[in-house]
Amino acid sequence: MKRLSLILLTLLLASSCTQETQNKFGRAVQNWTGTDGVLEIYAGDRLVRRFLEIDKLSTAVSTRGSDARPYRFGYGILDLNLNGQVDPGERKVYFEFSDYSTPYVFFEKPKNAQL
Repeated sequence: MKRLSLILLTLLLASSCTQETQNKFGRAVQNWTGTDGVLEIYAGDRLVRRFLEIDKLSTAVSTRGSDARPYRFGYGILDLNLNGQVDPGERKVYFEFSDYSTPYVFFEKPKNAQL
């Protein structure tokens, strides 16, 4: 009974939060549990960059105000040879890319999957 009451209370509190607060909570849980994100950047139909082991992509915010900037950034391992796995010499780097000029795909790599 005590467990059911706790679950109901949690659901009630979560439903009373704004959508943005729920999103922030979801991202915090995801960051805590970790993800294995992959970012692929294309030039036309050709894959030109791949970043592995990304925990999240962030949207830049203007320094004056709260307007979103038209680019994303994050940290990931640069897959130099585009083979989908971390090889010796491939290191974690900072990256950013524009929403306007770069087609990209971001996805969570399934466990034990080869790209």
